[in-house]
Amino acid sequence: MPERIGSISELRSAYRHGGLTPTDLAERVLAGLSGADGGPVWISTVPAGQLLARAERLAATADPATLPLYGIPFAVKDNIDVAGMTTTAGCPDFGYAAVEDAPVVRRLLDAGALLVGKTNLDQFATGLTGSRSPYGSCASVFGGGLISGGSSSGSAVAVAAGQVSFALGTDTAGSGRVPAALNGIVGLKPTRGLLSTAGVVPACRSLDCVSVFATDVADAVDVLHAARGVSAADPWGRPLPAERVVARMPGTLRLGVPHAEDLEFFGDAGQAVRFAAGVQALRGLVGQVGSVPLQSFLEAGELLYQGPWVAERLAGLDGFLREHPEAVLPVTRSVLETGRRYDAIDAFRGQHRLRELRAQVDQLWHEVDVLVLPTVGTTFTLAEVAEDPIGRNTVLGRYTQFANLLDLAAVTVPNGFTAAGRPASLTLLGPAFSDTTLAQLAAAFTAASRATPAAAAPADQAGTELPAPTRWVPVRRPYPPPR
Repeated sequence: MPERIGSISELRSAYRHGGLTPTDLAERVLAGLSGADGGPVWISTVPAGQLLARAERLAATADPATLPLYGIPFAVKDNIDVAGMTTTAGCPDFGYAAVEDAPVVRRLLDAGALLVGKTNLDQFATGLTGSRSPYGSCASVFGGGLISGGSSSGSAVAVAAGQVSFALGTDTAGSGRVPAALNGIVGLKPTRGLLSTAGVVPACRSLDCVSVFATDVADAVDVLHAARGVSAADPWGRPLPAERVVARMPGTLRLGVPHAEDLEFFGDAGQAVRFAAGVQALRGLVGQVGSVPLQSFLEAGELLYQGPWVAERLAGLDGFLREHPEAVLPVTRSVLETGRRYDAIDAFRGQHRLRELRAQVDQLWHEVDVLVLPTVGTTFTLAEVAEDPIGRNTVLGRYTQFANLLDLAAVTVPNGFTAAGRPASLTLLGPAFSDTTLAQLAAAFTAASRATPAAAAPADQAGTELPAPTRWVPVRRPYPPPR
């Protein structure tokens, strides 16, 4: 098995105190790539000579103390531009040679990071399974024929397999959270606009985010800080408001837990047990706990694919789809073509309903500071997804696809394993620009999980009932039922 590269914090310590050089590290990365059984994780990699030359320049001219990501290897999802490399978005016939780095990539390179290559994805970032790519289907690092999740499949697997220390993905409907969950790593979906989407092939332009995969919450935050910045080329960028810079400490937070009747695990009792255990652990970290309804969140999520926003996906690809229909996978084409069902009247009706739902959700943040959800209610094997690619993809998006529509920040963290050995995960969500607050609670949760490892739940504990809270602050139901 190839040697794991190590986390950002581990490599940073090795550079400063252990005698490691960027050239040593680059050679280890190359050896790991050549020795991996891998599957279709990578679409393209930086030539070995270029990677070594970059490492040698860093070693000769840079000080590890002055560059926050000095010599840290990373990957980029192949819908993000890297100068001199082809951007395919998971469609070879769509591919083009990028003439400049996307701003988010350029900032990471300027921070000293070592780009290793570009990773596989669900075609045009349309899917949550990792199985919609002409380059092949990625599988979870946990084996058993389990899906990797998508659409940022290769980025998540590259990090989880230890081939790189961090990776960039994108997240429109959950593509930075679902694959993190299914590979046991951290997925940070920042507030929309904090990371520039200039130089990113649009999936749904008004909702797209660049996301971060890492093995540790602190590492993901370091990448966010290095990559953050408003680009003149990005009309969707937003600077961080000064009043949101100071994070809330976990012990002061009010945690929202969904009403039991709003939770759905699709018959996967093991995932229900793990979520209950995760909530119980969080209760010991926060100040107060309350119960909240999910109706408005779930209705907002339905707008993404059962409303006019799917037409926004089509808007960016309509010309290519008309001219090269055979170049697009049938399942991807079928999703995009549904955008033709909607007209301008539908678009305005959708915007009006979303505004109502967002106003309802905004009331929630007067009651709680953070909402905890399962990242996924269940997972599937590649064979199961092949039987019902649309339906099972929809199941995976239940708890993720509303986040950008409602302008939320999110952090996904591992939450042990079910009795069947399948990975579990939970996601912390908050209003826009609550990224640092979420990260601090996520870090506290993962530290507590390491201190008390989350073993697989015994089969006789299976059930969906959440344990009674030890500290309970009732939260009224502020939402009307969905229309």
